[in-house]
Amino acid sequence: MNSSKTEPILNIQNLSAVFTDGNGELRALDELSFSVQRQEFLCVIGPSGCGKSTLLRILGGLLRPTQGSVTFSGEPLVGPRRGVGFVFQNSNLMPWRSVFENIALPLEVQNTVMSQVRPQVQELVELVGLQGFENWLPRDLSGGMAQRVAIARALVHDPDVLLLDEPFGALDALTREKMGDELLRIAVHASGGRTRRKTIIMVTHAIAEAIFLADRVIVLSPRPGKIRMDVPIELPRPREERLRYTPEFGKLAQRLREAIG
Repeated sequence: MNSSKTEPILNIQNLSAVFTDGNGELRALDELSFSVQRQEFLCVIGPSGCGKSTLLRILGGLLRPTQGSVTFSGEPLVGPRRGVGFVFQNSNLMPWRSVFENIALPLEVQNTVMSQVRPQVQELVELVGLQGFENWLPRDLSGGMAQRVAIARALVHDPDVLLLDEPFGALDALTREKMGDELLRIAVHASGGRTRRKTIIMVTHAIAEAIFLADRVIVLSPRPGKIRMDVPIELPRPREERLRYTPEFGKLAQRLREAIG
């Protein structure tokens, strides 16, 4: 048996994060232990200030934990990895670069030759539905379009894991729902004749969004963040909007809401 297909892509053990300043110590996370399977869509929810974004930054190798360990594909995670893509709440696009140029940036940093850059970027432009907008600047894009560019930029180097920190938090409710549908479509896409599904870990405050998107939802307690609940979302895929109005969906929402407190 190929162990790479059975072992978790991320394994988190006894993870704690403590920040210190002139006012003393702030414990953001307290002894979290969980794993993430390959191609799993995991959502992390919890009250404001419970350490969700801190957790995501640790999983992205952007922040070192105070205690505990994270392994990525069986190896210690000690810094940013090429196999991890990150999308923040704000799209953070370079205002002077076009849609095409923003998406191409990670490949340029890696000194990828232009003959390879162009087809890879164009594939992502089409994947996120921005054909015809390649030469537009960020100032001319809607919030949803800008986040599509950010997602494409995070995917352009074909990461194994996509981390999303409240990526739709600044959008209106209808655009947010539409972007959730788009994210499910983008998460499983064809490339080079193969269908590839990403492992996704997404932080969100929206309970309904988490249920609709995820295979599993982790609920963190108020600071310091501890795992209060770890719930599999056993709803059928593909998921359609009417699923949000079913009794099963409502029961899951109530259960998660009660866990948050």
